[in-house]
Amino acid sequence: MPSKQFDELKLLYKSWTAALAANPTMELDEMRRMFEHWGDVTAEPGGVDYLEVDAGGIPAIWAVPKACRQDRVLLCTHGGGYVTGSMFTHRKVYGHFAKAIDCRALILHYRRAPEHVHPAPVDDAATAYRWLLKQEISPNHIALAGDSAGGGLAVTTLLRARQQGLPMPAATMPLSPWLDMEATSGSFDTNREKDTLVQREIIIAMAGMFLGEKGNRKDPLANPLLADLRGLPPMYIQVGGDETLLDDSRQLAERARRADVEVQLDIEPGGQHVYHFLAGVAPEADAAIQRLAAWVRPRLGLS
Repeated sequence: MPSKQFDELKLLYKSWTAALAANPTMELDEMRRMFEHWGDVTAEPGGVDYLEVDAGGIPAIWAVPKACRQDRVLLCTHGGGYVTGSMFTHRKVYGHFAKAIDCRALILHYRRAPEHVHPAPVDDAATAYRWLLKQEISPNHIALAGDSAGGGLAVTTLLRARQQGLPMPAATMPLSPWLDMEATSGSFDTNREKDTLVQREIIIAMAGMFLGEKGNRKDPLANPLLADLRGLPPMYIQVGGDETLLDDSRQLAERARRADVEVQLDIEPGGQHVYHFLAGVAPEADAAIQRLAAWVRPRLGLS
């Protein structure tokens, strides 16, 4: 039985969908301002310092828990359909991740669509990863994490890094990842009435902005379900059971297994899109983050 607190994300998402329905021609700046309240439902993790930094030309924020291991890093890519969201909306949630893992988290503010279409976000994330390596952070001391569109980036960044001849990090953790640019999976229909935010129409519209007029919806660097995943590091996927994007996660896990990639998939009963935003509020979110931390810590060489 989901906790009462687990419903708080539904209330936020319902307010957004109501606002979008009431104003179907909402200006992009207004929509972005609305999504800047994403982190309002997340509790402050406490004991975490934040510092803005230039990560090889990419704006970012360090989330640094008190007395954490400075030589272990979680590279984080925020969600928002590649159009909304920011390093600020995700500051607190990835602060919780960093605190649970006992490492620093670098939260990126990659270029967003429609001003900067694909492959700008994946190029920015790969640039930040290369910057970390130049800071003498060992690749086996780096893990990736991302949610929604950022969950897709938590995979495509690896593909771009592989193209560029960079060593693979220790692990990746896609959270409620958006992968399929064509929204073809069955969970868009089976979970349509349960998911209070993400619907097929929204995904198709955001994919259009992300890819641009001439974009290829089958580009593996946009949709890693179409990529060769062999040689990628271990992967831990978490997704809500009520999400329309549920099948994206299931398909990613299956394709990773076929490519001999170590993979774990958690489906949270009753979970909404990126339910991890309820960190410090809902026990389900806190438990999920603790599971991720317990899984990734040994892969980063942390006891």
